[in-house]
Amino acid sequence: MKLAYREFGNGTPLVILHGLFGQSDNWNSLAKTFSEQGFRVFTVDLRNHGLSPHSEEWNYPMMAKDLKTFLEDHRLEQPVLLGHSMGGKVLLFFELNYPGLAAKLIIADIAARAYPPHHQQVIKALKAVNFNEIKSRKEAEAVMLNYLDDFGTRQFLLKNIYWKESDCMDWRFNLDVISREIENIGIEVPDFKSQTPTLVLKGEKSDYINEKDVADFNARFSKLELNSIAGAGHWLHAEKPKEFSEAVLGFIKA
Repeated sequence: MKLAYREFGNGTPLVILHGLFGQSDNWNSLAKTFSEQGFRVFTVDLRNHGLSPHSEEWNYPMMAKDLKTFLEDHRLEQPVLLGHSMGGKVLLFFELNYPGLAAKLIIADIAARAYPPHHQQVIKALKAVNFNEIKSRKEAEAVMLNYLDDFGTRQFLLKNIYWKESDCMDWRFNLDVISREIENIGIEVPDFKSQTPTLVLKGEKSDYINEKDVADFNARFSKLELNSIAGAGHWLHAEKPKEFSEAVLGFIKA
């Protein structure tokens, strides 16, 4: 599959993968920051997200293969790969299946273990928005408010609304397939050993990475660094962009 992407700057290739329900332009600001530091940055829309094609197949091995194809198509050798949440787990599967292709890995607030389904309310909120009746983001948010209290989560999801036709809005992501295959996103990454230098970034307030996960990372990666972003939750790159970018750049340039 040919993935949609945005490109910034010149230099060492840095490829960024978003999380569930995200898209490449969520990373525009940080991508510009990285590009100003001598990197050729690609922010990629994973399949069934953003401007990338929709597909009935949606799982980690398939997304890892999409990433490999992307690197080959753009002739990116030994890139730095950064992934947040679902995007980070794509990188773990990528390293499992295609070891040695990345120069460095940066995994943001996700572990290799299995996670129980925990997006049910989000999916309920998204499915409750009927675009045959809804004609503005404000109307969509009013519906979602019945399911989601968190303002930030609603705004993040609402960025995915676009005009599919002149009189009809829709979601950028493939809601039908995502809701049907959502359990695929929680699966455990099979065991592997890696010598690729890897940075694991966690949000101090996030529970996505625990002590057992840290031990698991240490068992998988022989060259591992762990950094906790103070005051940040799961959306560490959005909540603490300065601290996040400094941690990433410090690791890449070391």
